[in-house]
Amino acid sequence: MQTVKTPTARSGDNLQRDKLERLEITYQDITREMADPEVATDPKRFRDLNVKLSEIQPVVQLWREFQEVDGELQETVEMLAGLGKDDELRPVAQEEMSSLQSRLAELEEKIRQELIPKDPNDQRNVVLEIRAGTGGDEATLFAGELFRMYSRYAETQGWKVDMLDVSESEVGGMKEVSAIVEGRGAFSRLKYEGGVHRVQRVPQTEASGRIHTSAVTVAVLPEAEEVEVEVDSKDLRVDTFCASGPGGQGVNTTYSAVRLTHLPSGLVVSCQDERSQIKNKAKALRVLKSRLLQLEEEKAAAEQSAQRREMVGSGDRSEKIRTYNFPQNRVTDHRIGLTLHQLPQILEGQLDPVVQPLVEHYQAELMQRSAADPH
Repeated sequence: MQTVKTPTARSGDNLQRDKLERLEITYQDITREMADPEVATDPKRFRDLNVKLSEIQPVVQLWREFQEVDGELQETVEMLAGLGKDDELRPVAQEEMSSLQSRLAELEEKIRQELIPKDPNDQRNVVLEIRAGTGGDEATLFAGELFRMYSRYAETQGWKVDMLDVSESEVGGMKEVSAIVEGRGAFSRLKYEGGVHRVQRVPQTEASGRIHTSAVTVAVLPEAEEVEVEVDSKDLRVDTFCASGPGGQGVNTTYSAVRLTHLPSGLVVSCQDERSQIKNKAKALRVLKSRLLQLEEEKAAAEQSAQRREMVGSGDRSEKIRTYNFPQNRVTDHRIGLTLHQLPQILEGQLDPVVQPLVEHYQAELMQRSAADPH
């Protein structure tokens, strides 16, 4: 009789079994509690429990399936151990074992993905702010190109870009521009874009062909929900003024543009995209609330450990994150050492070759931290 070696000493050894078993117990506890008639008559309690249940249900179901498939695999291994070398059932059992091993590997990867700590902001809209930095006119031109790049990318994702405010330069660029990007998962894909973007190229006005380096800053904020940030009207100073720039007749003759100043924090937000003063004020308030939420999150992060600050970021946007080198047709993301020689395509909005490696890199970091966390 031939001995068959067990595929692994324990299938799924890389999984956080203790955490999964605790989630299984929590799932059962919540399910029992929701079946309690007293809980069923308490809408708020029932709703809160249902939210918790929906958060852990996917990973619990995967864990249950994993254990079921693991049991089938062990039974197949034991059966193989009892078969002779020439037994006609042996090829069938070996094929079954291979299929079960593959399914286990798939489930293990899905479970690891589910165990990655979720960013509660991932599904939110984005407040996008782009400002020209060092480099004069060349920086404003590149700021405009970056805004166009993100707008094109939003189109490919089915998101809507709603312009808030823009200050144009004399050469047709943008000194600064702000917009709201609306769409499910917008923040999850754009949140790694915040920072300093550097461009290296020969300006059209450069007769000697010398390469100039300019910089543009990008801020990506999750839009605050109404219930999270309350702004007292007495804390706001509202100024109205005539809008400037494109917009057709009436732009410079009506006081439709709005500037909000949040007195406690000193934050200032302007919006002049709409003809209606009321609409501009509403848009500006959305941005103000998002900035206030960011301040609160940064304050909370600063109070945590160094490891926690590293994970969520400190909000420092001074670090150079990416370089766009036109002479070499090269885009380099300095955080993960990624270099791509497809600059025109990227500026046309084909951002996934840049975004996806960033998402995977930071997910892998979170997975490692989650594995090291016993809780």
